[in-house]
Amino acid sequence: MKTVIQEIQELSIQSLESTFHKLSNAFQSMTEKGANTALVEKRRNAVKIGLESLKNTWYGEEFCYDEEIILTSKDVLQGLIPPIETQIAKAKEGSSQKTLNERRLMALKLAIESLENRLT
Repeated sequence: MKTVIQEIQELSIQSLESTFHKLSNAFQSMTEKGANTALVEKRRNAVKIGLESLKNTWYGEEFCYDEEIILTSKDVLQGLIPPIETQIAKAKEGSSQKTLNERRLMALKLAIESLENRLT
């Protein structure tokens, strides 16, 4: 994996942690309402695995998932990129929403790269 400066590492970790918490809250809310949670659960798990992969790569934290789970997580994370790119394109220049989505996009791409490196 390419070298990533400390600031980008921290912003990426924070972004994925925030995304994970939002998906966890959505999952809980949907569960309470009896809604179908399959997609949210799949995304939440993929973000968690991507986050753990980055933390392992950069900070040496534990990571123990098999190839099938890593591949599935990578595919789910890649599926999140197009809608985020669309949101970035629609957001006003300099808006907090644009900044948030640009950081999320960068974090997802780094997580995908980290997961891909585990498959080779």
